[in-house]
Amino acid sequence: MLDALADRALELSAAATAERQGNWRSATDEDGIAWWVLDRPGKSVNTIDRGVLEELNLLLEAAEAAPPRGVVIRSAKPSGFAAGADIAQFLDASTAEIAAMLSEGHRVLDRLAALPMPTIAVVHGHCLGAGLELALACRFRIAVSDATLGFPEVMLGLHPGLGGTFRSLAVADPLEAMTLMLTGKAAPARRARRIGLVDVVVEERHVLNAVRAAVGGELHPPRGGWKSTAFALRPARSLAARRMRAEAAKAARPENYPAPFRLIDLWERDGGDAARMRAAELESFAELIETPTSRNLVRVFFLREAMRGLKDGPSEIRHVHVIGAGAMGGDIAAWAAREGFRVSLSDINAKPIGQAMRKAAAMLDKVLKSRIAVRDALDRLVPDPGGTGIAGADLVIEAAPERLELKRSILREAEARMKPGAILATNTSALPLPDLASALADPSRFVGVHFFNPVSRMQLVEVVRHDALAPETLRRAIGFVAELSRLPAPVRPTAGFLVNRALTPYIAEAILLMGEGVPKERIDARAETFGMPMGPVELADRVGLDIAVEVAQTLAERLAMPLPEMPGWLHQMVREGKLGQKSGAGLYEYDADGKPKKIHIDALPDGSGDDPDLLDRLILPMVNTVVACLREGVVESEEIADGAMVFGTGFAPFRGGPIRYARERGVEAVIARLRELEMAHGARFRPDPGWDRL
Repeated sequence: MLDALADRALELSAAATAERQGNWRSATDEDGIAWWVLDRPGKSVNTIDRGVLEELNLLLEAAEAAPPRGVVIRSAKPSGFAAGADIAQFLDASTAEIAAMLSEGHRVLDRLAALPMPTIAVVHGHCLGAGLELALACRFRIAVSDATLGFPEVMLGLHPGLGGTFRSLAVADPLEAMTLMLTGKAAPARRARRIGLVDVVVEERHVLNAVRAAVGGELHPPRGGWKSTAFALRPARSLAARRMRAEAAKAARPENYPAPFRLIDLWERDGGDAARMRAAELESFAELIETPTSRNLVRVFFLREAMRGLKDGPSEIRHVHVIGAGAMGGDIAAWAAREGFRVSLSDINAKPIGQAMRKAAAMLDKVLKSRIAVRDALDRLVPDPGGTGIAGADLVIEAAPERLELKRSILREAEARMKPGAILATNTSALPLPDLASALADPSRFVGVHFFNPVSRMQLVEVVRHDALAPETLRRAIGFVAELSRLPAPVRPTAGFLVNRALTPYIAEAILLMGEGVPKERIDARAETFGMPMGPVELADRVGLDIAVEVAQTLAERLAMPLPEMPGWLHQMVREGKLGQKSGAGLYEYDADGKPKKIHIDALPDGSGDDPDLLDRLILPMVNTVVACLREGVVESEEIADGAMVFGTGFAPFRGGPIRYARERGVEAVIARLRELEMAHGARFRPDPGWDRL
């Protein structure tokens, strides 16, 4: 659509001759308006790199030499205006080289901002990071209604570096602009208009009229306002900065994620002077990109891209049938419907289907934020008590309780009703796939697709192989996961696969520490300080204590993992129905909103239990288990192992994953520490033989 739209923009006049200059196409229409269309060859999305800016500089030279009536910058890509800077250009560059690149970029965008004629950025789809900074250097910003605008740099341990810190503050509500930069969240077009980031929002068919209005002097958007005046004064910025630091500290520790705190400092000190802010932005960005946090977050970015890149062609799956309308099955069905698949949902009882449909409506309303989109997704999700959808489905996913014979029975029955060429999948979290596949007539089309709870938030899906699996089935399963906007991690069918196997010693050690008298709040706080999104005690409650005990027993039996034995008091809690968050009580008590009632660590009694080895006792067994999985071929590469742990467990992203963490700490140092812990606490800390390969 947009490629045709760009062509139309370049052919507004029959006399216009479009010129191609690398990443740009340009032409001047019959009204004397120059159209510069960004269209990076061979790429599905535009990104901003040195070449794009150098070629833009040539277009600027031409516009200065022969001024058009106005300049319009837009994109030919259906995906959007631009997705941000090309991060790859910074990977092997020195601090001096990065600073030079940024300075050159600033000069080009300053030149764009200084053009005497009206300059208009027309943005659609994604307009992020450096793409938004390019748009901000224009005098006007026209947003098509589907546009989203934002600064995601904080997700890479950075802040805007091409003028976004001062240009966004000059045109938008400064508090809203700071919020966008500090959170990395994107604003839809109409919200961007309300806060002043864009000047007008139109439908695509009205873009040309809006451009002509801007060039003709008929577009007069409000700029500045009382907030801009107030926050030009340092006392007002200092007051707001204190609140910003407090909010930022709720989400991240400054020693782990320095970028948001650095940005607040810059704004508080220099926010009243654009020239000082520009200089401070350049210096700060170049320093931040050299920090371990940014290097590791950039690595995580490329891990995500690598996992997405595992997709090899379309899955050709259109209709998905889910068997089992419990918590996982219902969520899988709802998410697939959200992503555009036709979905039928069956269960042995009708009641869970109704509950799943109500839960799906709530989830979709929360994530889609559009009545029409929610309606369309729910139209694609069909209650199917009799399971008639199995016969026409391209993919059937079994999501029944974790009982081997139950799953075998369900899978046998489903296979007999499926059409030729359809894929049969199980969402089992721990059961060996060979044991399930042995019940099937054709195991070559049977695969594991292990989602994590909650499906709407957890990005990882383990795609579980087995020896009888056909390569084409694996290819299509990986493609399906990617089409769900999820990250596939191919794994071998060992008990617990990768993620649950690695998390189990983390949780088990925490429970053992509790038995030794260490307060659960201290255990969780220490893990969260390391960078985990949730401490292991609270995680055990979220997983469910019954499931945690069952998984630990399964791993101990099937893999002979030297896990600490689950204490009698924990088994007693399970027998009493104190299962964690789902029952309202477990290792923690829970309030009506499902939040744990915790004592703040500073309020713990003096002399309460602690262990100087506490953090290593939690983290190193998890790392050791990932090393074992690499050695055994459960996962094929360090990159997929690290990506799976970051996206499946939240393993401290700023540390780059468990293997990256071990390498940065020093492999020999980690092995030595494990041996010390083995001497002090037992064989469960024995270094895996796989360390020798690292």
